[in-house]
Amino acid sequence: MLAAIGLDEAHESAYRALVAVGAADVPDLARRLSLGEYVTERALRRLERHGLAAQSSARPGRWVAAPPGVALGALLTQQRHELEKAELAAALLAEEYRAQAAEPAVHDLVEVVTGAAAVSRRFLQLQLGASDEVCALVTGNPVAVTGPENHAEEQAADRGVDYRVVVERAVLDLPAGVAELTAALNRGERVRVVDQVPTKLVIADRSLALVPLTSRTAEPAALVVHASGLLELLSGLFESVWRDALPLRLGVADDGFTEGTPDQPDTADLEILSLLLAGLTDASVAKQLDLGLRTVQRRVKRLMELTGVTTRLQLGWHAYERGWVVRDRRP
Repeated sequence: MLAAIGLDEAHESAYRALVAVGAADVPDLARRLSLGEYVTERALRRLERHGLAAQSSARPGRWVAAPPGVALGALLTQQRHELEKAELAAALLAEEYRAQAAEPAVHDLVEVVTGAAAVSRRFLQLQLGASDEVCALVTGNPVAVTGPENHAEEQAADRGVDYRVVVERAVLDLPAGVAELTAALNRGERVRVVDQVPTKLVIADRSLALVPLTSRTAEPAALVVHASGLLELLSGLFESVWRDALPLRLGVADDGFTEGTPDQPDTADLEILSLLLAGLTDASVAKQLDLGLRTVQRRVKRLMELTGVTTRLQLGWHAYERGWVVRDRRP
């Protein structure tokens, strides 16, 4: 029933058996399947490539089933029109998994994902499997997934998933940084800026998180954290950074300031203000918005005259008081 996502009967049987027991080593699983250990290990490797199984980080040689609701849900979202039967199988497997894993073992609460392709796949799965909210801390040096490759973000946002994203200032200096953030804001995502985030982090529905592992090797690695005290700690970290971050306003055409009036800024003015308050220089703002440096400086001077101030620090204060740079007051 899972052939639509590339699993034949042998691989599906291996996954079902692994789900039934939660975790097993190759010899034990081979006995359950009445197969040789070599064939069983090959099946597990195939399941690993699909994100359906992983080797336990705490017990070498032991394989753990990925939660069907997360792993299969992401695949089904991408190929739903071809996978109606597979969706039914995933629901049944998820129910069986929940019944078996009501009290998960401590070593199964954290998975180690190694390799750029595996980290990228799990990062996309988290978003595609989210139903309510995705929270993220974003640095200016993506390793496994770059902004243009993250199509899952658009798909999840289209399904009504709420995004709260904190980016560090370096993201605004990336060649396509402002353009990507503008697109995110126009999709209804909430974006804030800080000088530097403590770590890259993605949390889906407060039930699953992905955080990178520092390593001396060149190969990227990450931890997948399931519901646990560690996940609560990561959620608390995100909320702390979110509270202290600065809301970002870029390219929003329906904010009431589009045309501008003699006593009000227009959309370009608000974009300039937002980027300046985020810490960019006049030259960086001009480059990101494709404006001339003198144009940026002229607009800033006009805003200072409009608010009756003599310094940019005063301008920032007045901009907040007048609601020019606050996009979202929600927590």
